[in-house]
Amino acid sequence: MKKEYDFSKMKGRKNPYAKKLKKQITIRLDEPVVEYFKALAEENDISYQTLINLYLKDCANSEKKLVTKWLTAS
Repeated sequence: MKKEYDFSKMKGRKNPYAKKLKKQITIRLDEPVVEYFKALAEENDISYQTLINLYLKDCANSEKKLVTKWLTAS
């Protein structure tokens, strides 16, 4: 293997699969939620965006359903 390679003549190409990997969105989260995931991500040495994605992916894969119980006024 060569010590050095000359990439100056190489033609660049965009990754054709890049757009299929992740979809960029804007989402508004409460500050305590973001801080929670940031702290948890730091403990696990990953980015908080990746952690949120993993959590949501797990919810989607296991088809978790949201259960809400509204308190009624007495």
